[in-house]
Amino acid sequence: MYNIAGINVDMAPKYPRTLRQSEAYLTDEASESDIRIRLSDEFLEHKQRENPHLTIEDCEYIWLGSEFYELLPEFGGLLLHSSAVVYKGEGFLFSAPCGTGKSTHTQIWLKRFEGAYILNDDKPAIRLTKDGFYVYGTPFSGKTDLNVNEGVPLRGICMLERGKENSIEKADPEAALFGILNQTVRPVSEERMDKLLKILDKLITTVPVYKLCCNMELEAAEVSYRGMTQNR
Repeated sequence: MYNIAGINVDMAPKYPRTLRQSEAYLTDEASESDIRIRLSDEFLEHKQRENPHLTIEDCEYIWLGSEFYELLPEFGGLLLHSSAVVYKGEGFLFSAPCGTGKSTHTQIWLKRFEGAYILNDDKPAIRLTKDGFYVYGTPFSGKTDLNVNEGVPLRGICMLERGKENSIEKADPEAALFGILNQTVRPVSEERMDKLLKILDKLITTVPVYKLCCNMELEAAEVSYRGMTQNR
């Protein structure tokens, strides 16, 4: 049994990558599962044939994560394709299309702010709890194994763009909604999609969402941190 983002997940990975990255999430405390995920050999072989650039091991890792995130709205949560950094006990998410530089930006935070660390470098989970929105590490962290099994209060979300100068401003609510929708898993079922939209509506009215234009200088981390914490 694994505890991922506060959810008891019964899954049975077979291959080294998923086994290694999931090890920190093993739990002996769970009496029963909230989610049960099983991927058959036939399913993985089919996915590998459809995606010959992937190994069977890759397919298990990717589709176990996909199944988890598909079910996450049932537990008040969603995936945000982003790099999540923690500083002073709070989580800050930087989301952007692949190749924009979100991981590069959070690495700048690690250089600039002593004690900062990466919670999840690609697919953190966000959940609405009794204490507000929290962001969690998960075993599913994209191409890297940068993830930590913990949850922290979510302080802010930045939709990141590359630029010559560093600037940050509050995102328009509509832009924030569609920006997040474009970087999350959209459930197949209509009922689950409705749950996702309700969570999103609550998220963007509770957690500040920003538009960040940044370069790759240390100042970029300072600008983004100040912009997200100046109204404490």
